[in-house]
Amino acid sequence: MSSSPARKPRVDASRNRARILAAARTLLAERGDEVQLPEIARVAGVGVGTVYRHFPTQGDLIEAAAELRFAEIEDFARTRLLRAEPGHALAGYLQHVGEVLAADRGLSASLEAARRSAGSDPRGESRARLEAVVGELIERDRGAGALRDDCTVADVYMIVGSISATIRSEAGDWRRLLDIVVEGLRPRP
Repeated sequence: MSSSPARKPRVDASRNRARILAAARTLLAERGDEVQLPEIARVAGVGVGTVYRHFPTQGDLIEAAAELRFAEIEDFARTRLLRAEPGHALAGYLQHVGEVLAADRGLSASLEAARRSAGSDPRGESRARLEAVVGELIERDRGAGALRDDCTVADVYMIVGSISATIRSEAGDWRRLLDIVVEGLRPRP
């Protein structure tokens, strides 16, 4: 018995999935996990069955919306920061991530609730792709003499976690935290 090759999704199915994810991102950002799948279906202009066909549970939809967010962050880093003047790439990345997290608080809270754990960090392939691009940003800034030699990708994740926690708990101004951190990442004379 031969296995048939995986079929590509139909164009309308791909379009529906994209519409569902766009609606979910908007609604989750606004109201977090209060949002129910039927409301997402209505805003996306599809039937509830279509939503369930693509995302059997709300947790599946939340994870997919988060994956989309991580892909957008990676794209920003690759298309904007890796092509910009060296020396400010990592600071630009951290600023962008902070802005995304501040605008997307509801999605972060929903992701934490769905995972039943603190943090809304990327996992799996998304994490690997983001780690790769962050490594490139670090090397680019280090090569320009704008970043201390001991900065690592793990350090960047720790910084992003701190920014995320500050935003989530409203414990202070995340931009002020970022200014202090960026200053601490500069090479020492």
